[in-house]
Amino acid sequence: MLSAKSLFQEILDNDESFALFCSVAASGETQGGWENVRIAALVPESERDIAPKISRHGADEDKHGRIFNALMKKRGLAPVPVPPETDYTMLLEKHGIGLAHARLNRDERLTVQDIVTYLSHSRVTEQRASEQMVLLRKHFADHPDIGRAVKQISDDEDNHLAYCNEELLRLAYAGHGRAIQRTLRECALAEIRIYRDVSLAVMAHMGRILGWSKAKSAALVAGIHAVYAYERMGGWRRMVSLTTPERRNALGGPASPEPEFA
Repeated sequence: MLSAKSLFQEILDNDESFALFCSVAASGETQGGWENVRIAALVPESERDIAPKISRHGADEDKHGRIFNALMKKRGLAPVPVPPETDYTMLLEKHGIGLAHARLNRDERLTVQDIVTYLSHSRVTEQRASEQMVLLRKHFADHPDIGRAVKQISDDEDNHLAYCNEELLRLAYAGHGRAIQRTLRECALAEIRIYRDVSLAVMAHMGRILGWSKAKSAALVAGIHAVYAYERMGGWRRMVSLTTPERRNALGGPASPEPEFA
């Protein structure tokens, strides 16, 4: 019987599929870390108070990349090349979601609208990340090899989501509400397409590695398309709502060190 738990257990039990999973995850987290560091360095003067939180966000993302690499090292595995069609972070940038790397590479102050774009992009992608980690935490929090990593990353992603909600609400109250809602909607509708395409690509690679039958692969493809249909019909709205988070000032302190995995 297909389930999220059995599917990930199969990926976890195979060295080649586990290396691909961790390499894809580490690459995305490391890219996110770099982006946040650059944004923190370029925030406009009117938003300087948020710079330490952006830096903390970046430090967390970079930490997650190190955690995934450490999980591979613990099993004697080396990172593998990330297929371009599975690179979620770069595909988002390619489709104009978030702040372009070309913009971040220039030593030029960002605008408040750029901060709105950054936070809106983060609000959407952190929703996805938080939900994925909640699922992994449900099934693997007590796993002897990856449990500590899953719990650490899940806690961080929840903090990131709370931070994005809190900062976007602050900017909405400052008069940027319409721009925020427009940007959130654009990001969400693009993200669900890219997430579908990346999911299909990842499952295709995993299927070849693990020797899945045509029937199993077809069932997984149908499931991915069903998720996209639900999100396209209205599920995307959960990614654009803004609510005052229970965790206030979630990124107001230093990043916590990652557990020692290797």
